[in-house]
Amino acid sequence: MGSHEPEAATRPQGPRLQPRPALRAAWRLGGLTPWALARRVWLQIGRDEVLDRAAGLSFYFMLALFPLLLFLTSLFGLLSAPALMEDLLGYADRVLPGDAASLLRRTFREIAAGADGSFASVGLAASLWAASSGMLSMIAALNRAFSIPDRRSWLKRRLIALGLTIGYSLLALLALFLVAFGGKFGESVAVRAGFGDLFRSGWSVFRWTAGPLAALGGVGLIYRLAPPGRRGRPLPTPGAVFAVLSWLAASQGLSAYVGGSERYNVVYGSIGAVVILLVWLYLSAVTLLVGAEIDAEIERAQSDR
Repeated sequence: MGSHEPEAATRPQGPRLQPRPALRAAWRLGGLTPWALARRVWLQIGRDEVLDRAAGLSFYFMLALFPLLLFLTSLFGLLSAPALMEDLLGYADRVLPGDAASLLRRTFREIAAGADGSFASVGLAASLWAASSGMLSMIAALNRAFSIPDRRSWLKRRLIALGLTIGYSLLALLALFLVAFGGKFGESVAVRAGFGDLFRSGWSVFRWTAGPLAALGGVGLIYRLAPPGRRGRPLPTPGAVFAVLSWLAASQGLSAYVGGSERYNVVYGSIGAVVILLVWLYLSAVTLLVGAEIDAEIERAQSDR
């Protein structure tokens, strides 16, 4: 992988445009037709080894997932908030394939009884380290996609990765809060401010779309801040929207496959749930990297005009 980095860095980067014109140009696909853009992205997926890089990212995601579960379980135990944990599990049931969600539930139950402050600290530290290591790998993949040489020191990249990990986690926690307590919070605001049924209906729609909105914000944050020199890029980009929508479609498709077929259990037996979870993490990483490739190709098309 490392031998390809200098070659990738020689490809032209996109032009520096003001936010609004840049956003309009991005959504015009840089002058490309959808078919031409799809062809260029398909070729670039092979050149940038997207599928191999996604496999590495899924490994880091898996390493970070269970320490995060340990931290959240310990935290919920300390806060005496079992309802919040159930809401989290219910959200996982809607997103993850059935067996993978069951695996998470079993893991939560096994470690919930031993929740205390020390486990919460260890779980948080381990989760942040593993997740930030995955973010470092993500930064390298995005640098390759956007053809940007990264001359930042290892320490600076680690700190940026840690900051992005925390920022994305906060967005996820905000989505969880809206799902778990959004109904009561919206009702309280409506009563105090004197809002009517229109506000209640709008708030209900917003809180149940909080997950996709948080995912879109998180993906945009990573695309904008992870590679160097992209802080002025406008949001939301076509690649970020594609990444979120394709992630939702992949999650639903995998859930439908798992729900309608038990063949994977014949091959993998008792570890079938772990395999399904890994496949879901892999598909998540693929959609994230392909979205970056879409934005990169649009920017290259702009620079060629």
